[in-house]
Amino acid sequence: MCLEDDERTEQWNNDIKDKWNAKSIYVVGKATAALGEDANILPLLFPCGSIKREVLPTALRENGVPLDALMVYQTAQHPDLEKNLSNHFTQQGVPDCIAFFSPSGVRFSLETVRRLSGEQLVQIKFAAIGPTTAEAMAAEGLSVSCSADKPTAEHLAAGIAKALQ
Repeated sequence: MCLEDDERTEQWNNDIKDKWNAKSIYVVGKATAALGEDANILPLLFPCGSIKREVLPTALRENGVPLDALMVYQTAQHPDLEKNLSNHFTQQGVPDCIAFFSPSGVRFSLETVRRLSGEQLVQIKFAAIGPTTAEAMAAEGLSVSCSADKPTAEHLAAGIAKALQ
């Protein structure tokens, strides 16, 4: 998106592109790797969010990989979260299952989910995309019905299907 600006595209082509492409790239997950391959770039950089865990940076440093972390996005609650959840519960009722994809998703939405579902909260199956999210859910007192074996849509769907049987 940054390169859509003509001035930035020129700066990229003249000053930055060759330096950027000479670097190595490290990613977690097939989808992220595919994005890097499609872009045909090889950066040595750790772009991360404002609330990253230190597991990966620590492992890289311990294995002799120099690491420059650069915060590239801020995790924030969607401004219409409460309204959107309220509309969903009003139109669809209390869901059979709710999947969380990050600890911040748990933190931002759980209070509203609890309030909207009331006594029916205990009937909801809660799914996690992975162990970190499952830990955050358990820390909030939720019973985790399933956690995806791998952080993919297919594995999460399989876990949810099994939990709903």
